[in-house]
This record gives sequence, C-alpha cells and structure tokens, in this order.
Amino acid sequence: MPSTALDIQAIRKDFPILQREINGNPLVYFDNAATSQTPQLVIDAITKYYSYYNANIHRGVHTLAQEATEAYEFARKKLQGHFNAEHTHEIIFTSGTTHSINIVTHGFRSVLKPGDEVLVSAMEHHSNIVPVQMLCDHTGAVLKVIPMDEEGDLILDTYRDLLNDKTRLVFFNHVSNALGTINPVKDMIQWAHDTGAAVLIDGAQAAPHMAVDLQALDVDFYTASAHKMCGPTGIGMLYGKEEWLRMLPPYQGGGEMISEVTFEKTTYADLPHKFEAGTPNICGGIAFGVAIRYLDAIGMQNILDYEDELLRYATKKLLEIPGMRIFGTSSEKAAVISFNIEGIHPYDLGTLLDKMGIAVRTGHHCAQPIMDFYQIPGTVRASFSFYNTNEEVDVLISGIERAIKMLL
Repeated sequence: MPSTALDIQAIRKDFPILQREINGNPLVYFDNAATSQTPQLVIDAITKYYSYYNANIHRGVHTLAQEATEAYEFARKKLQGHFNAEHTHEIIFTSGTTHSINIVTHGFRSVLKPGDEVLVSAMEHHSNIVPVQMLCDHTGAVLKVIPMDEEGDLILDTYRDLLNDKTRLVFFNHVSNALGTINPVKDMIQWAHDTGAAVLIDGAQAAPHMAVDLQALDVDFYTASAHKMCGPTGIGMLYGKEEWLRMLPPYQGGGEMISEVTFEKTTYADLPHKFEAGTPNICGGIAFGVAIRYLDAIGMQNILDYEDELLRYATKKLLEIPGMRIFGTSSEKAAVISFNIEGIHPYDLGTLLDKMGIAVRTGHHCAQPIMDFYQIPGTVRASFSFYNTNEEVDVLISGIERAIKMLL
C-alpha cells in the first residue's frame, strides 16, 4: 500500500513517550538517528520476559529455560527472515553495531599482514574508523580513505582507483548518520569483490528505514542495532557469511562459545555460539525480534516512502529560513537533515529548541572527519521516523525562527 495509507495517528499511539510533554510543550522527537522510540508492544515483551519466564538459555532442561531459549532463538529466526540471510546461524547477537564491528576487525587480525590495504570511507562513524585504525596498527596493514564531495557523496571513481590486489577489507556505511547519504552499496560491494576484498557494511542507519536483502547485496558482513529499530538498547546484530564466520577466530572466550574445555586444549562451539560468549542479553534479543515483527507489520517500503515524504517537506521548509545551510545534499538521502544557521552555534540552537520541547542532536555526531571536511564545529541534526509528522516539522520550523530572534 502507498505510504499515504499509513494511519500515522494510530501508529503514534503505539509509542507512550510521544504523549509526553517537555517544558510544558508536546514532545517533538527528531533524534531518531541516535535512538528510536519504543512501541508498547516491545515494552510489554520486556515486562513479560522478566515477569513470566526469566531464565538462562540453551543449557537448562527446566520449563523456564526452554521457554526463554525458544523465544530467543525465534528472534534470531525473525532477523534471518527480515534481512534475508541464507542461514540462521549467520546471525550473531551482539551488544550493538560497535560490538559487531569489533568482532570483525579483531578477527581480521589473523588474516591481514603488513602491506595489505584496508579501505574506509570519509563519512564513517567513529565506531567504524577507530576499530579499523586499531586493526591496521596491530597488523601493519595500510589504511586508505575513500573521499567524499561537497554534496556528501562518496567519489566513486576514486574508490575504484583505490581498489587493487592488495585490498583485503573495505568498510563503509549504508547510510551516513551525519548526512543521510544513501551509498550505492550493491555496486561498491561488487567492485570490492572483483578485486578479492571482503566488505563490511555499517547498517545502523539503513536498517531502520529500508528493506535490506543480504543475499541480494552479497555482502560479507552487515551490522545493525536494535535501539535504532524500535527495540531496546544493548542488543544488535552481526551478519556474516558462513565461510567468513567459520574462518575468523572468536572475539571473546567464556561460557557458551565452547565445545569442549580441558587445561590442555579448548575447542569452540559451532555457529552462531562461537561468537556469543557468556550469558547474552536474553531479554534484549527477544525484544529485538518483537521490534522486527512490528516493523514488518508496518512494511519497510511503507516506512521508506513515508519518511521520504517527510524529508522532502522538511528540506523545503528549512531552506526557506534565511541563513540556512544544509550539509549533505545527495540526491539519494535517508530522513536525516544536518544544518546550521549562519552566525549561530549549533549547541545554542539545540538548547533553545529543547526548551520548546523539540529534541534534535547537536555536535559532530561521532563523525568528526565530516565536520573537519566542511570546516565546521558541528551541526544541528533533525532525523525522522515513520511516527513523525509534517505538523511536527512545522513546530521545528517555528522553533528555529523563534530561536533566531533570540540569538541574532
């Protein structure tokens, strides 16, 4: 169905926090790129777990342990279906995207050697830059950067020139958290594979807003975080192709990830448990699965279409404000707008908007190289979700206009 068929007011009632007031004003929540809000369905799943079947999983024979195990593994199955992974055991539960990326970079310490090359894009989140730097420092591999242009697009001709027979691993995000740019990931993956390189995609900003078909992308690794997908914090996903997950060593040692332990030798469990040491975030995993079911019921294409309408409306309205500059003007964008007003520090604007009940993010958004590229200290970022409305955008516009009068 077209996005106009979505009953946004009914959807908004699913989110208790949207009924809240901030400083006497109705909450307008435009910080979805940092974390999304949580529907009652997911909150109820968390409460139900701790109220009725709280138990450790996989090893227990009693009823509570079996019920918890079934719910946890059902969530893994839901993630496999949602992302169209070939195998359930290719879905690794992690604490979030940062943890997922570190599993891969730690594993590649046993793969890379001095002189190998690793590519990372200029628009990455710090959680993608720092682990790659650590990997290169440890192995002697050379880090090279895929540049971007003023519009916030990666320069693909340069990317293709950087790829060569020394390239072993390529990192880039699916969607930029700071600019909203949607990268042409399918082509970028294919070009990397043509040179024999593996690809890890940071999908934290894409997974909440569009359908992701892992088999169609043919990507080697893909990450996502539940708290950006209407789920709880502290839980995320690493997808890895089976052959890579079998090849890489485990990131952590402990219970659950073992097959047999003696003081002479330890053998590791099969996938996915090889990468899931210790007691996991059981409740978080279960709630992640419920959040996925909720998104699937709405429809990822419906979400994408509706949020694109919001993005276009908000962009048009913001550009009518004198002194406005938007950073990230790619023709392919997710529902994120980073902007500044000439003569106003982003922190000051964000603080005043909060007084009006409007939640936006200010700063470098853990993407400091992007801010250095534009030679700015940071931006104000408004990021939208399918439960936001044009009317809320109008409140943002009015709030910015009021703030300008106070600050200039």
